[in-house]
Amino acid sequence: MRVHLQLAERPDQATTAAREAAAMGADGVFTFEGRHDVFFPLVVAAADTDLDLMTNVAIAGPRSPLHLAHSAYDLQVLSSGRFRLGLGSQIRPHIEKRYGATWGRPAARMADTIGAISAIFDAWEGKSPLDFRGEFVTHTLMTPNFDPGPNPFGPPPVLLGALGPIMTRTAAEFASGLLVMPFNSTRHLIERTLPAVDEGLRRSGRTRADFSIIGQAMVAVGADEAGLRAAIDGVAMLIAFYGSTPAYRPVLEAEGWGDLQPQLNSLSKVGAFAEMRALITDEMVATIGVVGTPGECAEELRARFAGFTSEVCCYFPHYSARPDDVAELVAALHDHDRSRTPR
Repeated sequence: MRVHLQLAERPDQATTAAREAAAMGADGVFTFEGRHDVFFPLVVAAADTDLDLMTNVAIAGPRSPLHLAHSAYDLQVLSSGRFRLGLGSQIRPHIEKRYGATWGRPAARMADTIGAISAIFDAWEGKSPLDFRGEFVTHTLMTPNFDPGPNPFGPPPVLLGALGPIMTRTAAEFASGLLVMPFNSTRHLIERTLPAVDEGLRRSGRTRADFSIIGQAMVAVGADEAGLRAAIDGVAMLIAFYGSTPAYRPVLEAEGWGDLQPQLNSLSKVGAFAEMRALITDEMVATIGVVGTPGECAEELRARFAGFTSEVCCYFPHYSARPDDVAELVAALHDHDRSRTPR
C-alpha cells in the first residue's frame, strides 16, 4: 500500500517536512487548505524530493477552472509528472462567509469545474479548440499568448474529495479518482460510499479499473501507552470538530450515533471545545479513526481499505506523531505488499 503524509502548511517549512516524510519512507505528500495556500508548499517539495504530490484538497468553488488548470499544469512540470490535483467543495458557511464566493448546487458546480479543467487541458494538448459551455462557467478563448502548449508529462489527474452519495457519484462520473473523506467508518464506506462510486462509474461507462480510489484516515498511533493516549485525544478532537457539521452526520448515523451531531453543533457555536471532546468515546475514535501501535494501525488500514485501494493518506491530527512510529507504520504497510509479491 502506498502511503501519503500531510505536508507542512507553511511553504518555508515545506522543504524540511518533505525531507522528513521521505526519510520516514512515505511515497508522497499532500497539502490541506487551511491557514496557508494549498499550492505553494508543493512547489517547494517538487524541487527538493521525488515524492508524489497532491492537493488534498484545493477548494474549487472560489477559484476559476483556468486558475486551477494553470497551477496544476505548472506543478506537473515542476514535479516531472508526479502531481495530482485534488479538489473539494467545502460547506456553505465557509464558501459564502470565509471565501466570499457563491454557493449553490455544489455537486453540479464541481462537475462543471472538472469538465472545464479537462477542456482546458485538451486545448493545451492540441486535441480540440477551447469551447466549454457549462451551466456555471464558460471557457471559449485561448489565444497563443496564453496557451502553454502540451505538458511534457501529460495533464495531471483530477481527483475529487467526497463524502455524501451525490458528490461521491459525481466524483466517479467525472473525475479521475475519489479522495475518500477521513471522517468515515468501514460500515459507511461499504454501505454508502462504494455503491455511490459504482453508480457514478455506470453513468460514465467506466469500471473501477478505470478509476482511482484513495483511502484516508485519521490515525492515532503510539508505541506506548502515553503516546497512544495523546494520539487518541488528538483524533477525538478532530472527530468532534467534523461531527459538529450537519454534512457529516451520515457517518455518525451509520454507526447509530446520529443524535450526537446536533449536540456537537450546539457546543461548537459557543466555543465549548472541551465539552465537544468529552462526548467522543474511545469506541468512536476506534470506529471512525484508526488506533493502535504502528503494526496494529497498519493492519486496520489494510482491513478498512482492502479490495478497492492500494493508497492511503494518513492524518495525525492535533498531536505530534513520533517519527519512529510513523516510519514503522509506513514500513508495515510496505512490507505487507512485498510479502505478497511472488518470488
